[in-house]
Amino acid sequence: MDDARTVCDELLARILEMGSEESRAGMARYGINVENAAGVSVYDLRALAKPYRRDHALATALWATGQHEARLLAAFVDDPACVTSEQMEAWAADFDSWDLCDQACTDLFYRAPPAWDKAAEWAERDDEWVKRGGFAIMAGLAWHDKIAPDEAFAPFFPLIEREATDPRNFVKKAVNWALRNIGKRNAALNAAAVESAERMLAAHGGPDARGGTAEDRAARWVAKDALRELTSEKVRARVGLPPPAS
Repeated sequence: MDDARTVCDELLARILEMGSEESRAGMARYGINVENAAGVSVYDLRALAKPYRRDHALATALWATGQHEARLLAAFVDDPACVTSEQMEAWAADFDSWDLCDQACTDLFYRAPPAWDKAAEWAERDDEWVKRGGFAIMAGLAWHDKIAPDEAFAPFFPLIEREATDPRNFVKKAVNWALRNIGKRNAALNAAAVESAERMLAAHGGPDARGGTAEDRAARWVAKDALRELTSEKVRARVGLPPPAS
């Protein structure tokens, strides 16, 4: 751990050197919480992480600094095999920005042993970032876990349909993200995702509905946006389906 702290201090100093007020302002324009940020791009952080892959002690030390980019770096260098449910809960409690949530979930947590359980569990939480994290993990699993059977994704559809009514922007976008990624895996899951989106529309006024509650509007947006991509010629070709009927 002493070595990890030494390397952590060196990397934190490097992050502070690499940062700039211009980059920090750019991050803020994208809705990133920059209170503890130096202004370093994710691309530069990924390059910085390369020599330190799968170093759990270093990741732990980096996260403990509380510095924004150091925490992103922690997600890039950690060993997913070492990530426990307790760590996921502790880190999720520290989420304070969409980028930190997304990078931790789609770069690290989806590969951790508790990923499937946490995705479902967090999807029902009230906290905005934890809930987003649940759907971000779903999106990561759908995109990256090439050997997961179709049946593994079936329990996610009821969660997606129910939580699509959450009108918070960062939540509904993650719900939509999960649905789209699942529907881009193969033809069978594409059909299941399309059916899920159609059920959402039917339950919240139908495709031509206007107005209504914030919950109805959120669910219709999630469903319509997902259907637009999942029924497109590009996605249908990706999953081996013929072009949509004209």
